[in-house]
Amino acid sequence: MPKASTPVTSSSPATPAPASYEAAMGELEQLVGRLESGELPLEQMLSGYQRGAELLQFCRDKLQAVEDQIKVLDEGTLKIWKPQ
Repeated sequence: MPKASTPVTSSSPATPAPASYEAAMGELEQLVGRLESGELPLEQMLSGYQRGAELLQFCRDKLQAVEDQIKVLDEGTLKIWKPQ
């Protein structure tokens, strides 16, 4: 009987969240360079792609938080901004 496939999760203990937006962008740039080189084995390319997707989502979330804060400031209402 075939095994049921397990879903792939986006976060794993081996790949912690970046410390900042800038750290995530730096790691993403290095990762893209390695992927574009075409010298990685298939498994490493796949895990690199998955990590890149995680980093991209992290950056998008940070940018969205900043955009939301700017909207609050533009509306003339000052609220405490808590980074996510």
